[in-house]
Amino acid sequence: MISRTNRKLKAFTLIELLVVIMIIAILAAMIVPRIISRQAEAKIGAARSDLVNLRKMLDTYRLDVGYYPTTDEGLEALRTQPADANGWKGPYVTKPIPLDPWGRDYIYEWPGPDGDDSFVLLSYGSDGNPGGVEDTESADIIESGE
Repeated sequence: MISRTNRKLKAFTLIELLVVIMIIAILAAMIVPRIISRQAEAKIGAARSDLVNLRKMLDTYRLDVGYYPTTDEGLEALRTQPADANGWKGPYVTKPIPLDPWGRDYIYEWPGPDGDDSFVLLSYGSDGNPGGVEDTESADIIESGE
């Protein structure tokens, strides 16, 4: 039989627990901003990639039809043939038109700054408003076609 006086209690002291919690907090303070920054960069990269792919589809549409879809027809013209789109050989995209990484529709405008031969395709970034701070997640991401 083991006597109670011979057993030693093994436990962490309050000081040891506080030290461990402090070390974890310091590490989290160093790592979390880097992870959040990478996540923002990934969203911006995904939006740029989507815009490049949509631009290529719009260029293919223009080669087939002779002009870009109107602003009213929008990007849905890549999936469903507009009534007056003679030569349409779509659908140019089989999946639904993607939303930007922040869950909003990409903005498409035709004609663009160079007239009927151009368009503007963009996302307003994380804030969903025109403008935004350059080199941040709130900045506009623009792809122009010509």
